[in-house]
Amino acid sequence: MTRACKLFLCSLCFFSTFLYAQSFTIEQALSAPYNSQLSAAPAGGSFAWVTNLEGRRNLWTATKNPGSDAYSALQLTKFTDDDGIEIGDIAWTPDAAWIVYVRGGDFEFPERPAPNPALISGGVDQQIWVVSAQGSEPRKLADGRAPTVSPSGDTVAYLVKGQIWAVSLKDAAAKPQQLLHTRGSLSSLLWSQDGKRLAFVSDRGDHSFIGLYSLETKTLRYLDPGTDHDSYPAWSPDGKSIAFVRIPYSKHEVLFGPKRTGLPWSIRVVDIDSGKGHEIWRAKDGRGSVFYEAQGQRELIWNGNASIVFPWEGDGWLHLYSVAANGGKARLLTPGEFEVDSVAGDRDGKTIVFSSNQDDIDRRHVWELKTATNRLTELTHGEGIETDPVLAGDGESVAVLRSDARVPIRPAIVLASGELRDLAPQLLPAAFPSASFVVPQQVILSSADGMRIYGQLFLPKNAEDGHRHPAVVFFHGGSRRQMLLGWHPMEYYSNAYGMNQYLASLGYIVLSVNYRSGIGYGEEFREALNYGATGASEFNDVLGAGLYLRDRSDVDAAHIGVWGGSYGGYLTGLALARASDMFAAGADMHGVHDWNLELGNWLPAYDPAADPEASRTAWNSSPLSSVGTWRSPVLLIQGDDDRNVQFSQTVQLAEALRKQKVEVEELVFPDEIHDFLLHRDWIAAYSASAIFFERHLK
Repeated sequence: MTRACKLFLCSLCFFSTFLYAQSFTIEQALSAPYNSQLSAAPAGGSFAWVTNLEGRRNLWTATKNPGSDAYSALQLTKFTDDDGIEIGDIAWTPDAAWIVYVRGGDFEFPERPAPNPALISGGVDQQIWVVSAQGSEPRKLADGRAPTVSPSGDTVAYLVKGQIWAVSLKDAAAKPQQLLHTRGSLSSLLWSQDGKRLAFVSDRGDHSFIGLYSLETKTLRYLDPGTDHDSYPAWSPDGKSIAFVRIPYSKHEVLFGPKRTGLPWSIRVVDIDSGKGHEIWRAKDGRGSVFYEAQGQRELIWNGNASIVFPWEGDGWLHLYSVAANGGKARLLTPGEFEVDSVAGDRDGKTIVFSSNQDDIDRRHVWELKTATNRLTELTHGEGIETDPVLAGDGESVAVLRSDARVPIRPAIVLASGELRDLAPQLLPAAFPSASFVVPQQVILSSADGMRIYGQLFLPKNAEDGHRHPAVVFFHGGSRRQMLLGWHPMEYYSNAYGMNQYLASLGYIVLSVNYRSGIGYGEEFREALNYGATGASEFNDVLGAGLYLRDRSDVDAAHIGVWGGSYGGYLTGLALARASDMFAAGADMHGVHDWNLELGNWLPAYDPAADPEASRTAWNSSPLSSVGTWRSPVLLIQGDDDRNVQFSQTVQLAEALRKQKVEVEELVFPDEIHDFLLHRDWIAAYSASAIFFERHLK
């Protein structure tokens, strides 16, 4: 047994002495299923999604009952273990009779070996399966990922080690075949409407191409190739053209620092027969010149064959625009100071649905755009959060993922009246303590340099008892994230929201901070000057959060803690290294402690010696550069198969703090990755953090 495990188990005895103060446990707070990857059937009115119930991941579907607006939900897979094996890449057959999915592998870094935090002796494979939408025994199709079903429904194209393979859906005895051998790492497989060709993206490192493979002639072409990054291909409805985004190459790629301007990106259209491509639109210089995606099903949506809808930050906010397919001026479709995301369209692009924070900046609601008239309709509203909308194949039904302050994200249908009806209400455990949760309040505070910062305040139920309470500041990761006034749509931050509720139940005043360089508040906020590795300007927000709590009459200023994971771990490290007089203790989960080390993780060619001034700034922006003034105790938590933040970040920080005689506790998960795959590891990490804060803040 490791030292960290002994520490955790021994602490449980101590922890039991204050359980009486809470109304629920961390296990109960995280006992509801996390639902994701909502997908609409291409025909009829069915939907599918993945449910993670305490580490048991399964595929579900909901089908509309004939003659009513009610739905029947069905669990299609029967996995019963918290084994860390993910399910994803859902693909329907055109007739909506079958669902293809992937189980196993690393969905964020698909070319890396499959993670195995459960230490399964036989290892974990990445496999493609097919199951009847009405329920059947799943059948393995092949090893691979990213399946896409042909328009005829008889073939599945997919990827293995960055190359395209295919397997028959109809013939169970047929063996998978590799369609072509080509350079580059391939992605974004897209069938033509007649099923005779496959478009894809071929990433070559400093450039990428749009490829087109003919299954009839077994020939490969690259469309309108150049020296830039071509991506996001989209077939025109008539199958005669492909539109794509061209992003200019930049020798000095900026990571973890502001990039407000660059060589402008553009949209190009290629005629399939002639192979000739031409530019139909180009971003202007300055604001909006750098491409930023809307993170929907498609970045480019054809409106018939006449125009293309796309995302752009031309006015400093991410909005939808439209441009004629033969070129012209872009027309703004969603004006206002808000951002759109999760964009989806129907087959012909006549109806587009998306979520945005219009008129409700710390929530998300769903809107519908009719492209023929540019009419916008708000489909959902209120104090909940609705996102990831999908349009059913029947052309009538819209489903969303919804949550609120008390109940986590789950799939729901949007009725004609605007009412939301959960597709599988039976998934929520009867004992889930939703009534015991507090409703967070929106707060607007001033950063140390005067910038306006948004946050969510969780007040314990005894907050008005006249006493001063210990407090905890939470920083999300990313940093391209935004915490909301309710359970978060992303699993990592859904868990974090549950942890903040748990800390509030233990008597802490909890402040969750949406610091600069996050999303939701426009390009200028996201691309804040000198953030991250270019100056750590977010530390002003760290100080602002601490000062805000110090000034509250219900906070014990001597007992303010801080916690966060990933980028939030980075800010936790900065808080403790540079403001130990303000933050008495911290829980740092897989945080970045040396930017020069982290930059090399994402840019293999990164050489700190190539630009000494930039590397010196990166070092000075790192917690390790200020370790000499770090005095507060810290709990360090990380999995040692972390692929986002090197485990050596924690190793090096632990060494440096021990030399400083700083109190360091550790909780290490062998073979676990960045976004913990095992539910029991989340429980262990959060329990250890609560124990740690109990000792140092109470």
